[in-house]
Amino acid sequence: MNTGSVTNTGVANGTAQRPQLPGQLGKDDFLKILVAQLGNQDPMKPMQDTEFIGQMAQFSSLEQMTNMNSSLTQFVNNQLQDSITDHAHLIGKQVKWRENDELQAGKVSAVVYKEGTVLAELEGGKQVNIALLERIETGE
Repeated sequence: MNTGSVTNTGVANGTAQRPQLPGQLGKDDFLKILVAQLGNQDPMKPMQDTEFIGQMAQFSSLEQMTNMNSSLTQFVNNQLQDSITDHAHLIGKQVKWRENDELQAGKVSAVVYKEGTVLAELEGGKQVNIALLERIETGE
């Protein structure tokens, strides 16, 4: 059975939108291959029911895993947003941290999420990792 045209079509012109790395097959590719198998099967030796059911089960599992991955990604993003709101109380507060063995201080004007880290942005524009803070005081 020749499935080269189906795989080349999906990969070459980029019709299948995939979040995976190049060279990995997604659920759209899997479905295209399954349809091509059905369309190009030998009429004298059709695909057995058990084979077809097995492939449909694989497709269903792939779709469920893709949906679960999307849900987990959304969950992680929500957790990161919660982390920012958890530190919103720092705005307007005076904070102290150690930098090069010296105690530094500044007033927090914003809480920022940048490259996977929650930062306290000070009035002068300097950004300090929340994990480095040693002391938090009222801003007055």
